Amino acid sequence: MEQPFLENIWYMAAWSHEVGETMLHRRLLGEPVLLMRKTDGAAIAMIDRCPHRFAPLSQGERDGDCVTCPYHGLTFDSSGQCVRNPFSETIPTGAGVKTFPVAERNRIVWFWPGDPELADESAVPDFSAIVVDGHAPITGVMPMDANYEYGTDNLMDLSHIEFVHKGTFAGRGVIFAGEHELKVEGEQLHSNWWMPDIPAPAHTFGIYAPDMITDHWLDMRWNAPASMYLQVGACPAGGERDDGVIAHQAHILTPETEHSTHYFWATTRQGPPSEEGDAMIAGLMGQAFGDEDKPIIEAAFANTEGADFWDRKPVSLGIDQGGTRARRIIEKLKKDEAAQ
Repeated sequence: MEQPFLENIWYMAAWSHEVGETMLHRRLLGEPVLLMRKTDGAAIAMIDRCPHRFAPLSQGERDGDCVTCPYHGLTFDSSGQCVRNPFSETIPTGAGVKTFPVAERNRIVWFWPGDPELADESAVPDFSAIVVDGHAPITGVMPMDANYEYGTDNLMDLSHIEFVHKGTFAGRGVIFAGEHELKVEGEQLHSNWWMPDIPAPAHTFGIYAPDMITDHWLDMRWNAPASMYLQVGACPAGGERDDGVIAHQAHILTPETEHSTHYFWATTRQGPPSEEGDAMIAGLMGQAFGDEDKPIIEAAFANTEGADFWDRKPVSLGIDQGGTRARRIIEKLKKDEAAQ
């Protein structure tokens, strides 16, 4: 039976601000995971299940860097070793909890579910662009009742904005006048839209006049299994892209189970943080993802009625090859991992 997820690869576990002294429970890749920070500030991740009678450790108590099970009081240190048995001086055989390698970059906490010996922190996807002038981006987490690859399909084919995002990001027809390009760089994909000579897009309002003619682009980068960086840009028509108005976004999908997903999103802002401005942007993003993307992705996944994606014989439109290629790369990586 094919393994449901890649294991020897980095997945996003949480935004950095979500992980603190309080123990956070989150189901990741079908497993209950406890996330917290040690007293030295380092984030840790361990299976949130006591090996005795399987109670969630996150419902217990912390004592420094140790966690005590709420059911029978076994205590585990941050490496997952049982260090106290309240009923005996002997530690029960097998009383340990699996922990995961963790890396923290650009306000994101990543974890490695596979072989710890293979965890290479240099392979963490680069999202440095979402931290501007030291400011954390505006972030959110959206639960989605769909397999994570259906979310990848959506993000790697942004032509859907003309139909799905009529209340927020609708392109007013500019997608149809644009050009799409899919570039493959090893196991990294780039699904890019270039839309020259169009009125200024919404993210430039307040900087460019709405009727100003611009060159507009949407550049999406994909790293397996589902870490996507989107650059939304516009510059005066014929101008240099580096001189334009650019927003940087993260769209990172981590499986909760085979049938549900954590959709982590982030966006930069134009200018410094402000309570009113950040609330407005967060509301817009929440509407776009929660009210527009989420229902159609969930409905499409449910409408396959449990069949394999390829068994439904999906039709190709050409512009949707980003998601298709991502699926093929995931399949190859799974086969390679299984062979090893």
